[in-house]
Amino acid sequence: MTSSESSVLPRRIGSRAARHAFLADRAERIYDEVTDGYRRRMFLDEIVYTVAELWPGLAPTREEIAAERTRRQGDKEGHEVDQGILLSHLLADRRAGTHLLESQLQPSEPARRLLPEFRTRGEVQLETVHLERWDGVAYLTIGNHEFLNAEDDRLGRDMETAIDLVLLDEEVEVGVVRGGVMLHERYAGRRVFSAGINLTHLYHGQISFVNFVLGREVGYLNKIFRGLLVGGEPVEKPWIAAVDSFAIGGGFQLLLVFDHVIACDDSYVSLPALREGIIPGMANLRLTRTVGARQARRLLLGGARLPANGPDALTWCDEVVPAAQIEESIAAAAKLLRMSAVTANRRMVRLAEEPLETFRRYAAPFALEQVQRMYSADVLQSLERAWMRRRAARR
Repeated sequence: MTSSESSVLPRRIGSRAARHAFLADRAERIYDEVTDGYRRRMFLDEIVYTVAELWPGLAPTREEIAAERTRRQGDKEGHEVDQGILLSHLLADRRAGTHLLESQLQPSEPARRLLPEFRTRGEVQLETVHLERWDGVAYLTIGNHEFLNAEDDRLGRDMETAIDLVLLDEEVEVGVVRGGVMLHERYAGRRVFSAGINLTHLYHGQISFVNFVLGREVGYLNKIFRGLLVGGEPVEKPWIAAVDSFAIGGGFQLLLVFDHVIACDDSYVSLPALREGIIPGMANLRLTRTVGARQARRLLLGGARLPANGPDALTWCDEVVPAAQIEESIAAAAKLLRMSAVTANRRMVRLAEEPLETFRRYAAPFALEQVQRMYSADVLQSLERAWMRRRAARR
């Protein structure tokens, strides 16, 4: 792209239609320049803010996004929509999109920094995640206590760090994810897997589109599914999830990338994203092959709930056990998944079910559709009604 093109760019993209038109013709060239001819591997936030610096007006600046985060979701100007337009076009280009997705499989900087400690101590305590290694198995316990393990920017960062550590530590052969014991009065003393997206943080404008909404899909969820790229070499390991109480929304989406899911017999899963007005991540891509086409539609479009003690439980999990037997089942599953051929077989299953190109082709329109939903009138009204109900319940 020439300097003359850059100099007139703010006038040329005064509307989102013009922004789409500009990117439709230049997305690959922009990505080529940002990544120095594909020689640099960059995370999503680095990409969008580098574009903002090199082509003023094409994407919001760090300062604009920082200012947005001081406002409630309903009071924002919607600069994140322009980030979604940019990333959607980059992902839609096969060469740029593939390189972008592969770049998100790099180990994060916090994980690189904490790796020596984890290798030495076999334990790391993050703000919302505890990670511990015992006899070749890493146990990742989610502890976002205030929000029943609901997902938000903070938990997303901690999850990615912990997952990277599991994949980087040579002594770990299998990763296990389980919700911790809650302090919340309603579930005090009980384990909870996940309550989905943190709607309180979303209402207050604290859920980042780049770093969380899209970042979790192409970041730590994809790392569980595909592994890391370390020095250009893939590193992947099998994963187990143990579900206590419930896996709602994003929690259920998380289960779709695991190799083995163990459910407590009084737990359940659901996808309330339709009621919330948003898209349930990559569930629309993955759910049909997990539970079948009709069941997927009942979950996605009808808000169905699937209990672990129901007839369809083994469509979404591998075994259902009483709470007292979960640790024993985890140990048995870990022993099975440590067999030498597991990694090769999970890789071949993934290549058959969801190669990276399939993922890219879904991620491109998803990036745009989801960010638009985050700022749509019905979602903002739904968040306001939910917030008013919570306030009334506290009185």
